[in-house]
Amino acid sequence: MFVTMAVDHLLTSFILLLISNTGFSAEISVFVQTGDSVQLDIQTHELLEFDVLSWTNDKSENIVRFIHASKTEKPHPSYKDRVDFNDENFSLTLKNMQKTDSGLYTARTIGESEKIIVTYRVSVIDAVEAPVLTVKSNWSSDSCLISFTCRSHEFTLSSAFKYGSCSPEEVTSHEIYTLILYCSEESIICNHSNTVSWKEDRINIKRLCEDNERFSIETHHGLSMFGLMFIVFGVVGVIVFSGLVLYCCCKNNKGVKQSDDTDYDDVETLTQKMTGDTWTTIIYCTVGHQTPSSAHDC
Repeated sequence: MFVTMAVDHLLTSFILLLISNTGFSAEISVFVQTGDSVQLDIQTHELLEFDVLSWTNDKSENIVRFIHASKTEKPHPSYKDRVDFNDENFSLTLKNMQKTDSGLYTARTIGESEKIIVTYRVSVIDAVEAPVLTVKSNWSSDSCLISFTCRSHEFTLSSAFKYGSCSPEEVTSHEIYTLILYCSEESIICNHSNTVSWKEDRINIKRLCEDNERFSIETHHGLSMFGLMFIVFGVVGVIVFSGLVLYCCCKNNKGVKQSDDTDYDDVETLTQKMTGDTWTTIIYCTVGHQTPSSAHDC
C-alpha cells in the first residue's frame, strides 16, 4: 500500500514538473457565432520573462508576434484589420469570424526556451434557425387537451398538453444542437439552440383554449338558430303553397260557372229610344250562339 502511494506521488510530481517545464496545457474549447468576435486570453497572471510572444494558428501562421523589449507587435497580413492584441495582458481578439477560421490557436513564448502558454480550439458555428410550433387538430374542447408538434431542421418533437397542467418537457439533441418542447403556466414553448445561439416559438395555450371554447359556443348557437329558421320558413312555405293551390281551384270553378251562364241564360234588355215623336223598342236576345235568322225571330 505504501509502495503504491509512493508511486502515485512520484507520478504526480513528474506530471507537474513536465507541465511547468514544457508549458503543456489542455485545449480550451471555444464556440463563436459566425460574424462575431472572440477574445483569447493567456489564462495566467504570472508570465515568466520572455523575448517574444506569439499567437499562431494550426497553419503555423503567426497571427501576431510581440517583441517584449521594444513593445512592438506585427500582425499577419491575412488578419489585417481583423485582430486586436493587448500588450498588457497579451490577449488576442479576432473579429468577424468565419467558418474557415475554425481551428487551433496557440499562445507561446520564446526566451531561454520555447513554452506553450495556452491552446484554444475555436469552432465557428452558424446561428440556429427558428423552430416551428404547430397545433394538431385533435383537441378536446371539454378538457382543452391540445397536441403540439415542435419542429426544427434537425429534429421533430410531439406532445400533448392540458391547460393548467404541464407535462414533462420533451428533449432531443445531437452533437451541439438541442430541441426542447415544454410548457409554462400559460404557454407552450419550442426552443431550438446550439452552443452559440437559441431561438424559440411559443403559443399562448390559455388564449387558444378560450378561442376554441368561444368557437364551440358560437357554432352550437349558430346551428340552433339555423334549425329554428329552417322550421319557420318551412311552415310559412307550406301555408303559402296551400293558399296558392286553394286560390287556383276557386278561380277555375268560377270560370266554369260564368261560361255556363253565358251559354244558357236569357238576357233581355229593353231600351226605349226616342227618335222624334216615335218610340223605338229594341230587344236584344242572346240565347246561346245566335245566327242571323234566329236573331230575326227574337
